[in-house]
Amino acid sequence: MTQRSDLASAFRALHIPGTPLVLPNAWDAVSARLVEEAGAAAVATTSAGLVWALGAADGERVGRDAALAAVARIANTVSVPVTADIESGYAEDAEGVADTVRAVLDAGAVGVNIEDARYGAGADGPLRDVAEQAERITAVREAADAAGVPLFVNARIDTFLCGDGGVDPTLERAAAYRAAGADGILVPGAVDPGTVKELVTGVDGPLNVMAGPGAPPVAELAALGVARISVGSGIAQAAHAVVRRAARELLDRGTYGGLADALGYGEVNTLLTRVR
Repeated sequence: MTQRSDLASAFRALHIPGTPLVLPNAWDAVSARLVEEAGAAAVATTSAGLVWALGAADGERVGRDAALAAVARIANTVSVPVTADIESGYAEDAEGVADTVRAVLDAGAVGVNIEDARYGAGADGPLRDVAEQAERITAVREAADAAGVPLFVNARIDTFLCGDGGVDPTLERAAAYRAAGADGILVPGAVDPGTVKELVTGVDGPLNVMAGPGAPPVAELAALGVARISVGSGIAQAAHAVVRRAARELLDRGTYGGLADALGYGEVNTLLTRVR
């Protein structure tokens, strides 16, 4: 675990408020290599993009083994640290989440996002109870610590996505999750500069903003004190839009304009000739 611990320590050190870690999320080996080649200091997976590539819809509709096999392929293809989006932990209880984290470490990742959203027809509300989620985060922390890896635990809070409160409920959850062992806090859906500043001020730890079209640029988020910026499934969605446009053009008009800006075959192939 020495190399993994070194990668985890290096990844942890990248979270600097005001000088944010910028993560163009990847979903498979080639997108991860492209992100690395572009100069990213680390690679973050997007759970949505990853499971779409596996033929499933987002929302824990694939099993842990399939999801983490994809993470392992990514980690084995790049040299930079990898952080894995593990949705809500691929498990019903805290013990199962600990098993997931051990599998994450075996896959080669040194960070995780774990969210407090609930999935399934039997879910009692859109978000887990704070105490229940804190217990799951503690299980993540303890499993990683027992393995001797300083895993960066990014606790995702879905209050803004679910319309379940604003800044105050979010900060209450953030405090509980930090006390449970989370290293950073991710609040998707919060991009208004005033709101981001309130979160930066109120969260005792690095804040991760999920950005995209309409969000402030990286420089502005940095000036607000953000420590990490990711784009979720945004790049995967943009890539899939290219597929649809090119396919429709070919089938409807019989032309090839959508392929004009494609990467060269040799360029892509060369990206994958080096395996870490």
